[in-house]
Amino acid sequence: MEMEACKRWSMDDLRGGGAGAGRHLRHCPPSMRRVLPALCVAAALAAAVFVLTNGMPASLFLHDAQGIQIEQLTQPAQIGRVFHFFWIPRQPHRRPSPRRPPHRSIQPQVVPEPVRVRRLPQEILIQAVPYLIAKLRKHEALQKRCGPGTASYKKALRWLESGEGVNTADSNKDECRYLVYISFRGLGNRMLSMASAFLYAVLTERVLLVDNDKAIIGDLFCEPFPGTTWLLPRVGWLSTSPLRRLRHFDQDSKESLGNMLQSGATIASADGNVTWSAPAGRTPPFVYVHLGGGYGPHDKLFFCGAHQRLLRTVPWLLFKSDVYTIPGMFLIPTFQDELDAMFPEKDAVFHHLGRYLFHPSNAVWRDVTSYHRDNLAGVRRVVGVQIRVFQDKVQPPQQVLDQVLSCVRDEKLLQLLPMPSSTSSSNSTSTSILVTSLSPWYSERIRAEFAGSSTEVHRPSHEGEQRWHDAAHDEQALTDIYLLSTCDVLLTSGYSTFGYVAQGLAGLHSWVLPREPFWAEEGSTEGRGPCRRELSVEPCSHSPSFYDCKAGGRDLDLDNVKYIGRCVDVNWGIKLVNQSSRH
Repeated sequence: MEMEACKRWSMDDLRGGGAGAGRHLRHCPPSMRRVLPALCVAAALAAAVFVLTNGMPASLFLHDAQGIQIEQLTQPAQIGRVFHFFWIPRQPHRRPSPRRPPHRSIQPQVVPEPVRVRRLPQEILIQAVPYLIAKLRKHEALQKRCGPGTASYKKALRWLESGEGVNTADSNKDECRYLVYISFRGLGNRMLSMASAFLYAVLTERVLLVDNDKAIIGDLFCEPFPGTTWLLPRVGWLSTSPLRRLRHFDQDSKESLGNMLQSGATIASADGNVTWSAPAGRTPPFVYVHLGGGYGPHDKLFFCGAHQRLLRTVPWLLFKSDVYTIPGMFLIPTFQDELDAMFPEKDAVFHHLGRYLFHPSNAVWRDVTSYHRDNLAGVRRVVGVQIRVFQDKVQPPQQVLDQVLSCVRDEKLLQLLPMPSSTSSSNSTSTSILVTSLSPWYSERIRAEFAGSSTEVHRPSHEGEQRWHDAAHDEQALTDIYLLSTCDVLLTSGYSTFGYVAQGLAGLHSWVLPREPFWAEEGSTEGRGPCRRELSVEPCSHSPSFYDCKAGGRDLDLDNVKYIGRCVDVNWGIKLVNQSSRH
């Protein structure tokens, strides 16, 4: 059976533009994934018969990757090939929408066909700079040279399983090093933390491998790197490798960076440099990095330059996080020049990384395109409303509904902008509201509010409750995220990572519904207004490190740090902003 290929297509194609732009093949999970176990068993039996009959060939199960030739990275024609918006099977659309692509979309500099879409006069599309493209192409080559199945990967795996340290004097800078991402929490948290892990892997020249727990990541996303996989291969049951027990690592693990710093595994010199203590000149085979919410003060030393130098020679980093840590990377001196060159526009970091890294599987993308075609194609203005209620006591449903309706009216979110006569249609719907929520109650009440008007209200799902690491639930959630990212205006719920991802992929400054903290006794929005406008399209970092590395522990005054601003929905959170948007 031939594996169903995954095609990346521009979001413009969903809106009716650029049908020839950005087509490219990469591997994606097959549509008949359920039959794979039977096929694997049959293949194993056939291989066993072959081996017993003919002996074991050297390359029957392991095939080393061949060398690749790196293209000229900064040529305009190559730049267009790197950032294709999404992967989808080629399917005709009955009513392609003439609407514009979202703000700050990464547009190819050279496309085979003109992009015929309406653009708003005030819209400025931010393109990825050539330096960022070059870094990503270089990282693709690294992933292919050192990824699973290669001689370098097998060598590094044997070293890890041996438990022996690495002699820093003998280490080669060309040796392959790895970052294993361990996910937990909901889909929004995982996408934000995965993007953070990816950027860190690019900055430190490490191969990114994703723990595909319960095969959910493989079912949701296509492979982002050509010619290789980003999924961590399964480790045998009898293996003693730490990769066999990834789910057991937590903040209390003795191999965590924070605990190793406290247990005498490192030595801090008078000049602030940090080295591994014993045996002299050797680094541990791996270090576990815990950056989950509520991580301790010693874990936060990860964001200090001296400790980044300490980790540089460690072959394997096991990286567990559920938060967006990219703002903290901008505070690390050794990364600042690289980050400035890669991201001149600081509020577009996740937008660029998310559109490069996350490409929905064919099954998810079919749900996105079919729902958009049947309900939103041809609509002149779509307002996306994402409602997330964490506690009914703190956020009574009626109060949340009143906030939504007040924001829509007060900020005139349904107000239409002038439309070119060439794209207007007398039988097209003027406005639509796309409501995503775990409860159907909100969409029903909003539909009743606009009954009799030209505004239609759509609800793609109502899952009832959030279920972590549930494949069907996550597929529907991802569908909702991408549908929200096609909207013209977004109204999202404060503190919701789901809304952060949709906002970042869309490249929109959304309107945000305020929310009370978990410890509040009752809900109250008095004096704050129903909603506030985001300063940046960047996600909010809920667990920033306020550790002042230079002062050795005093709280860092982030209010005076360049490109760092406070979140409008979480008063202790920080986010990346352009310098002109800080206040």
